[in-house]
Order: sequence, then C-alpha cells, then structure tokens
Amino acid sequence: MIKEIKVKPIGIIHAPYKEPKGMPIQGVFKKNVKGTIHLFPKYIAGLKDIKGFSHLILVYYFHRSKEERLVGKPFLEDEEHGIFAIRSPHRKNHIGISIVKLEKVRGNIITFTDVDVLDGTPLLDIKPYVKYFDKCCKVKSGWIDKHFKSGKIPAKTKIK
Repeated sequence: MIKEIKVKPIGIIHAPYKEPKGMPIQGVFKKNVKGTIHLFPKYIAGLKDIKGFSHLILVYYFHRSKEERLVGKPFLEDEEHGIFAIRSPHRKNHIGISIVKLEKVRGNIITFTDVDVLDGTPLLDIKPYVKYFDKCCKVKSGWIDKHFKSGKIPAKTKIK
C-alpha cells in the first residue's frame, strides 16, 4: 500500500478573489468572472491542441485550508454532511476541481471564466472537458437537489 503520494504544482491560478468572502460557491453562479493560469514554462508543450476545447477541468490544491474534517456544513444549508458528499476545502488531501470556460491561450498564460478559486491557488493538473465523456444523464445530486427543485438559483451561492 502506498503511504504517501507527492504532487507538485504545474502552475498558479490567479483570480480576483483574495479572500473567500464574496466568492461564488461554484463558478456557474458568477459566469463571466475572469481568471488566469500561469503555467510553469516547462509544461507549455502540454498545452498543444488545448485551444480546441471550450471548457477545462482544473485540479488544484486548497492552499489556504488548514483543517481536515470528515463532516462539514455546506454553504447551501445548515445541516452537516459527510466530506465526500460536499465540496468543502477541508478534506484530507485538500484537492479541488472546477470546470471553467476556456477563453484564450497565449504562451504559458491561460485565460478562463467561471472562476471559483482564490488568487494564488496552486494548479495540479488540467484536463479537457469532453461532452462525450463528462456529461451524465439521469443525474441525482443527493441533498443538493432540494435546493434547485423550484428551478431557481438558491440565495446562498456566495461565501459570506
């Protein structure tokens, strides 16, 4: 059994959010906010053909989280849920993901929208969002479904 895995950032995500307050809980709730990735130069070759994709999946490290919890309270409600049923940064390995809209690639700078991360977040990986693989049908979203039952966006979509 592997006891430890070491990962190293491939770049840094820059965003207008310096603090969690006012940041959307998911980028879809504030669609046109721009962010950039400064990919470390040695990884530029990995961007070959990325311009053909409209969306990317960013895998990153929640660098400001110092806590680890097995249960937590999500922003949409006051009830606690298991850490694997929420997207809290306070997880064992502090790994997060975001689906963002690719706007532009110039050298080692990637511009995107739908940002929901803090400025200075270490980027661990980039994956293309592929509609043939990543879109699921007949999806159930557990406890979250009740918050979208009316078809409206819930009021608690920003971090207070």
